[in-house]
Amino acid sequence: MEVDFTMEVEDLTEIRAHLLQMRAEVLAESERAYAASQSLGKDGVPDIGDMSSNSYSQEVLMNLSETQRSRVRDIDAAVERMDKGVYGLCMRCEEDIPARRMEVRPFSRYCVDCKTEVEKFGE
Repeated sequence: MEVDFTMEVEDLTEIRAHLLQMRAEVLAESERAYAASQSLGKDGVPDIGDMSSNSYSQEVLMNLSETQRSRVRDIDAAVERMDKGVYGLCMRCEEDIPARRMEVRPFSRYCVDCKTEVEKFGE
């Protein structure tokens, strides 16, 4: 199904550039988080409380990295939907995703109603 709303080629080009910039920023942020996690606990701190704190901090940074990997996958999927001509369509109901939602989350897969359903019941 083709996108029903009119989106100019220039708009898609601009959105694609924005998505790719977001992707690069997420990857850079992930690299910084990884470097920070590698340096935690390497200062020879013998105190058990500090070791626990370092372990927790490392875990938080690793979770952040998973969140970032998920964001990169979402961005890549949005670019792929552009290539297929279905960018801006809900992957569940195949209706147009409101432009405002796409402005806020240009990698959105679902309209608000379907996103609510997916979160509540799963895909």
